[in-house]
Amino acid sequence: MTLFDDFQLVGDPALKAPMARYMRDQFAFAGLKTPERKRQSRELLKQSKRVTVPELVSGIETLYQRPEREYQYVAIDLLVANVKRFNFNDMQRLARLISEKAWWDSVDALRKGFGDYIRVRPADKQAVFELFNGADDFWLRRVAITLQLMEKGQTDTRLLERAILPDIATPEFFIQKAIGWALRNYSKVDPQWVMQFIQAHQLSKLAIHEGSKYLKLH
Repeated sequence: MTLFDDFQLVGDPALKAPMARYMRDQFAFAGLKTPERKRQSRELLKQSKRVTVPELVSGIETLYQRPEREYQYVAIDLLVANVKRFNFNDMQRLARLISEKAWWDSVDALRKGFGDYIRVRPADKQAVFELFNGADDFWLRRVAITLQLMEKGQTDTRLLERAILPDIATPEFFIQKAIGWALRNYSKVDPQWVMQFIQAHQLSKLAIHEGSKYLKLH
């Protein structure tokens, strides 16, 4: 038995149903709100920094497969907490989690981990981007679009364009929301680039609404 096999969350049964309803009954819940989940997993995260990377990656995958949604959150917390320890091969393996039990909460939390990774290892940015860009799974493409959210002045606009342009007419809400989100964030750094991008392409109303929040288009 490993550190991760032994780990168990203790939830409030009264919270299970309302938490599941909030997520459209797609997942079972143990019944822990975020502060309590973090309290119960604090020691696990602390100890995770002392195990080998192969054991850690395997442990993250094991926890992610458990049925209760909170275990996916703990697995993602472990990834984020240890991101400086991983190399590209580790991240390539962990990228498969994005398509499993996929919904906006897990996808966007995992995206944060990959965003943290490219800040730690900027030389791997393009390779990480290619894990997601052009994928059949729209959740992976959402990560490609939003991967650079925290890059600010280090944003590679060539990659941003490559992520957005093939999906400008995709009707999927989570794709259009991601396009707007990425543009809005980058407009804080280079509003002129974002304004020109919006004016040069036929984006959806949702993407324009989200992306132009900080711009004066008229």
